[in-house]
Amino acid sequence: MIELLQFAPGSGLMNLSPFCMKVEVFVRLAGLEYRCINDATPLRAPKGKLPVLRDAGTVVPDSAAIVAYLQQRYASRMPAALAVPETASHLALRRLIEDHLYFAMLRLRWIDDAGWAFTKPAFFGGLPPLVGDVIAGLVRRKMRRDLQGQGLGRHDRPHLCREAIADVDALVAALGEQAFYGGAEPAAIDAVVYAFLANMMWVPVETPVKAHALQQSTLLAYAERMKARVGA
Repeated sequence: MIELLQFAPGSGLMNLSPFCMKVEVFVRLAGLEYRCINDATPLRAPKGKLPVLRDAGTVVPDSAAIVAYLQQRYASRMPAALAVPETASHLALRRLIEDHLYFAMLRLRWIDDAGWAFTKPAFFGGLPPLVGDVIAGLVRRKMRRDLQGQGLGRHDRPHLCREAIADVDALVAALGEQAFYGGAEPAAIDAVVYAFLANMMWVPVETPVKAHALQQSTLLAYAERMKARVGA
């Protein structure tokens, strides 16, 4: 059976990591049998990050590589729209989300004090208090370094929020009048978009980016359609 090594679920979502949630959404859309290993730790993962997939002795790290592996191995078992290789436009949209919007979300969740008040107990609350405080502090400092290296962390908060809001507007434009980003039926890109939107709109961290996303009726309706499809 497919095993997904990931963080524990939270706030009513499959996962508070949009990358972990992306893979689980794809697996559910594909109708594949799986189970989650929610006590996994990134420290033991091949690339030091989650999610990781285990399947009949094969270990695949990285969410994009996992989706590509599942598309190749189980194409005959999933809806045709999900097995189609990533198009150029879907790749560009995924890069916008995972390589830009994600880092804005990271800053608002992990660095801002209001976001940290939610994130720290959500990710580290199960650890002994002193150990949890030390590990949480180390991870938060790493996130700050990552944001500086990526570049978005060098902007002030208003500038960063404007950039993220522009990303949200691009998602609205890309969806248009379609039911899904894949068209009439979900494609692999929908697992990406929904996982990140759900983590933005339905996690109790209030930001200007979240407020703007919730005002986009087409995005909200899309998220609800996806939620109905995957059951969470």
